[in-house]
Amino acid sequence: METEHRSERISEAEITEAEPEDAKGIQEVFYRTWMDIYPNEEAGITRDDIEFRFKDSFTIEGIRKREEQLRGFLSSPTEKFFIARDKDDIIGVCRVEKRPDENELKAMYVLPEHQGKGVGLKLWSEAEKFFDPEKDTVVHVVTYNTEAIRFYEKLGFKDTGRRWTDEQFRMKSGSVFPEMEMVKKVGATK
Repeated sequence: METEHRSERISEAEITEAEPEDAKGIQEVFYRTWMDIYPNEEAGITRDDIEFRFKDSFTIEGIRKREEQLRGFLSSPTEKFFIARDKDDIIGVCRVEKRPDENELKAMYVLPEHQGKGVGLKLWSEAEKFFDPEKDTVVHVVTYNTEAIRFYEKLGFKDTGRRWTDEQFRMKSGSVFPEMEMVKKVGATK
């Protein structure tokens, strides 16, 4: 009987701030991870929903829009967009924001074949350097994304019990991601 397991190799990924020329690679990470994570029969989210959501992401206009967003992050004192690169390939992304009352981990995705190798930890380490150490850090997670929830718990995040749906994540089918909030309090350890 064959069993599938992830490589034990620890990633040598380099973490940097994203540049506009990274736009297409970033779009690829978002697309591939969303296709891997979010289709869910119980939630009514289909692969077609995800395909539709990304229909313009790889067009000239979609890439230009991402490039413009990345230019803004480069000069922002409150928002950053980090990437993990393995050789020439972008394998992970992390978007963060410092707010007046809290830090927010807005997005973190690592390509499926690179998960479990320390890439997320490297991205998180860079995010922590940027965050205000005197403020709590919040992350919103889709409730059925159990791998992400476990990852954040290992970092010291706790479920606040808050649940909701956000219209910006309404899919073509009409379904909406069920979300939850997790918080890492100032001084919380792993």
